[in-house]
Amino acid sequence: MQGQRREDEPRVVAIDPTSRGFGYAVLEGPGFLVDWGTKDAGRADDAKSLFHTAALIKHYRPDVVVLEDTRDAASRRCERVRNLIATVERFALDAGIAVTLIARHQVQHLFGASAATTKYRVASLIAGHFAELAPRVPPIRKPWMSEDARMSIFDAVAFALTYFFKHGDSLPRITTHPKGHDTSQKTHHPRH
Repeated sequence: MQGQRREDEPRVVAIDPTSRGFGYAVLEGPGFLVDWGTKDAGRADDAKSLFHTAALIKHYRPDVVVLEDTRDAASRRCERVRNLIATVERFALDAGIAVTLIARHQVQHLFGASAATTKYRVASLIAGHFAELAPRVPPIRKPWMSEDARMSIFDAVAFALTYFFKHGDSLPRITTHPKGHDTSQKTHHPRH
């Protein structure tokens, strides 16, 4: 449900680090998805992740960078990812960009109204809101499987939408579902 940007809406870059890089989403208001994708930095290569994150921030010049609040008790991030998030936060602040930290429970509160209790369900609802993301919804993860890297795109969008909701934007009720899922490992990197 991509719409037109309102002039008073901030440009938000939301970043969700993973064990091999990060997922990101760029939004201008809760209804306008500008860009999304993943960056593979190699396993546990924080310097490369920070390089790609800095390039993304410099390219889009956001008003706000949105990251997970790893200080929240519900955060299950490992120490390395916590440190990476803190480094990205410092980089953004040093560049004069506002940073907002969103806790997992805030995301759960926003999407819980639509009975989204799993990451897969949240991703499905987001794909219903932004139809261009529907082909990127990973298949349901089995207990023995690692999390699909594409899920970090949906985590980033969820953080961004929670940011807008938290700052007074009225979000449309997110209740639609994508019809199909692309199970390929392709990563979307539009317009760079």
